[in-house]
Amino acid sequence: MDAEKKLKTLQMFYAAALADTVFRYGKEGILEKITQEKASEQKNSGKIMVQRFGIEKAEDAFEKTQDLYGCADWKIESTEDGFSAVNSSCMLCNISKKMGSYSPCRIYCLEPIKAMISAVDSESSFEVAETLWESNRCSVSVKKKKK
Repeated sequence: MDAEKKLKTLQMFYAAALADTVFRYGKEGILEKITQEKASEQKNSGKIMVQRFGIEKAEDAFEKTQDLYGCADWKIESTEDGFSAVNSSCMLCNISKKMGSYSPCRIYCLEPIKAMISAVDSESSFEVAETLWESNRCSVSVKKKKK
C-alpha cells in the first residue's frame, strides 16, 4: 500500500473513531458536557496547537486541519472585516449521521479551530452560521477587530 493510500485509510479510521465517541457520549447524555469541557481545555492549549500545526494566521487553522485530517473541504474567502470559511463535505459528519443523531461538529472540529484562531488573534470573533449537521454546508465567519 502506498503512503497516500495509507494516509487516507488512517484518516478514515480516525474519523470513524471520533464519530463513535460522539455517538457514545450522546447516547449516555454527556455529549454537551464533554463538548464544553473540551472547549475549555482547547482554549487553554490553543497556543500549543498553533505551534504544532504551524499556524501563522487565522485562516491557517482551517487549511492545516483540513490537510492533516483529510476530513473537510474548507473554502476560504476574504471579507471586508476578516474572512469566511465554507465547507460542503465532511467525512466525520457523514459517518456520524450514519451512526446516530449526535453532531460531532462542535466537539471535534469547530471548537478546536476556534481555539487556534483565538490563540493567533485573540481579538477576532468566530461565528458559526450553520453546520453540515443541520444544513448542506458548514459556514463560519471570522471577523478581525478593527484597529
